[in-house]
Amino acid sequence: MPYRNNGPLLVTGAAGQLGRRVLHHLLATEGVPAKEIIAVTRRPEALADLAARGVVVRQGSCDDAAGLARAFAGAQRLLIISTDKLDVPGARQRQHLTAVATAAQAGAKHAVYTSLYACEPGSPVTLLAPDHYATEQALAASGMGWTAMRHTWYTDGLLGTLAQALKLGQLVTAGNDQPVNYVTREDCARADAAALAADSATSTRYDITGPSTVTATELAAIAAELTGKPLRVTLVTPEERTKALTAAGLPPPIAALVASIDVNTRNGTTRGVSDAVQKLTGRAPQSVRDFLAANRAALAG
Repeated sequence: MPYRNNGPLLVTGAAGQLGRRVLHHLLATEGVPAKEIIAVTRRPEALADLAARGVVVRQGSCDDAAGLARAFAGAQRLLIISTDKLDVPGARQRQHLTAVATAAQAGAKHAVYTSLYACEPGSPVTLLAPDHYATEQALAASGMGWTAMRHTWYTDGLLGTLAQALKLGQLVTAGNDQPVNYVTREDCARADAAALAADSATSTRYDITGPSTVTATELAAIAAELTGKPLRVTLVTPEERTKALTAAGLPPPIAALVASIDVNTRNGTTRGVSDAVQKLTGRAPQSVRDFLAANRAALAG
């Protein structure tokens, strides 16, 4: 839909994989003038191409509240993209809360945040779910309007997972072959851009999922069909999954995180499918099969 001038729109983490896609959709899909977009990144030089097009590029880090305040100046609506700081306990949540507090103090009217599907207390997902839920609570208490974009697991991550599984001939999971509602990063970016560019002041949450679910058995069948390589599914316990990942060299907290994601699947949490992407963007999200078919070369490893 044509962009209605809501004042400058700001995107944090703008040089990242999701952030760049959001900027693209703000310009190309939502029709936001470049001069009305503020892109905040720790590495302004990485966005030199967009700066040349007129996008306002500012340096900012969620570890520097004073610098972030300068970067946020003048923004009316902003998208806070969750960070990837998982190596230091509590650091990621502090970054998010700093961004929310700074946005409110800077006078922003509405904050959109990239949250996690089903992140409420009780989620078995370690590291990620508690940070996302705490950030949502901070947004609700901030005085700003807010939109929580609850992304489910990225379909994009399946490329590496399946490429490795095809090399070994087996796809290992502790998810008990329960279905997952994967969504592509591109569809998330389109939905995030639409929510940011909207003129709605209503505070709400959106579940951002793909159009359907897929099980590990179905994934293996798709991968085998696309590559001509056999792939079997091996079901293990969460404890076995954690032990194997640790033995393979993953740091224990990350191995536990991966296993906890499988437990989340095992519990049936990822069965839900939402029409939020269609409603926000006017276009249905891409299916897992179509995404893998379009990227079949990556499955060869």
